Amino acid sequence: MGLAAAAVLTATVAAAQNLDAGKPPAKLFADGCATCHRSPRGLAKGRFSLTLSWFLKDHYATSSDSAKVLADYLQSVDEPPRAAAKPAKKPARSAPRPAKPVQSQ
Repeated sequence: MGLAAAAVLTATVAAAQNLDAGKPPAKLFADGCATCHRSPRGLAKGRFSLTLSWFLKDHYATSSDSAKVLADYLQSVDEPPRAAAKPAKKPARSAPRPAKPVQSQ
């Protein structure tokens, strides 16, 4: 009976552990997604954060928290690059100079 109680307690503690807790999102991607996906870019495909988080929780993540962190990461790398500062306009060309008169000899 004591052995059975110890087994139940051990199983409960083991099941409650979240191995992904505290991992940075890039590490979560490397551990769980990089086997099939070379890059995180494009995986969010413009999905809403909530639906992406649900999908990841149902299929890949070990907890709601890690699914949310991973969804936020995927969306952050999927955003289009911010518009770079526009290059300065080239200075306008000055009017062409009049031709020099040809001196006759």
